[in-house]
Amino acid sequence: MAANSDLPSFDAGLLNDPQLTAALNTLELTVRRKLDGVLQGSHLGLIPGPGSEPGEARPYQPGDDIRRMEWSVTARTTEPHVRQMIADRELETWLVVDASASIDFGTTRCTKRDLTVAAAAAIVHLTAGGGNRHGAIIATGDKLVRVPAASGRAHARALLKAVATTTRSTPGVRGDLPGAIEALRRPQRRHGLAVVISDFLGPINWDRPLRAIGAHHELLGVEVLDPRDLELPAVGEVTLADAESGEVRDFNITERVRQDYAAAAAAHRAEVGRTIRRCGGSVMSLRTDRDWVNDTVRFVGARRRGMAAGVG
Repeated sequence: MAANSDLPSFDAGLLNDPQLTAALNTLELTVRRKLDGVLQGSHLGLIPGPGSEPGEARPYQPGDDIRRMEWSVTARTTEPHVRQMIADRELETWLVVDASASIDFGTTRCTKRDLTVAAAAAIVHLTAGGGNRHGAIIATGDKLVRVPAASGRAHARALLKAVATTTRSTPGVRGDLPGAIEALRRPQRRHGLAVVISDFLGPINWDRPLRAIGAHHELLGVEVLDPRDLELPAVGEVTLADAESGEVRDFNITERVRQDYAAAAAAHRAEVGRTIRRCGGSVMSLRTDRDWVNDTVRFVGARRRGMAAGVG
């Protein structure tokens, strides 16, 4: 299958209602057809996390969360043990969605906004059922759109509509990912799954609020990227505009510039991954030039195998 061949366009959030409904219907069919069966078993969710009911203890393995250490068994056996937990019967999932101007960009078969909506749809689908609730905080840079947590298919559709139609900020306003993540902490919410969807471009100034979120919730970072975020084409002289600041500059894209840009992009992406993992989260990377469904399936499959083996 060609990359993103089934991913509809959400046209920078400007679709009218009939077009939007049709695009969401197409996306829903794609998600249901291709992701059903990826997660089997009751209430395991996208990232199986601790619940409120204690299960059996088992020997500690590298990567296990030390917060789950079972000290009484450890003392009795003189071997470190952790307590397995039975997943909560109701999971609350919160999406923090970066809707800054850089998201309305794409050079292949879709934009990063299209990929963001698709990622949100996949997460909602994979964590639905059993009374599970979903909420969202959508940040443009000059406003926050809050979708209260609720359950049900109608609410899920309303949440995805909000993600798809929240338009970019006014020119000259940069995104505010730290503020969006901080907004998830107020008010205090029950333990659940927190998912941050962003291209994570720009300064890494969101690590402190993310670390606080990771201390209380299962954490997932979804990185949405375009090939031009990672490398420049050999096009020679070109005029580039910053989508958020509006700054316009002329460049001569030489081979040296391409190499430096690729190296800087790779270093930034590696630091983003390290930062999210230091905050206790996992990273799922999606690209506009790749099959986002296959990448999602691979991530979920690897995560499930790791959890089955006892590796965090």
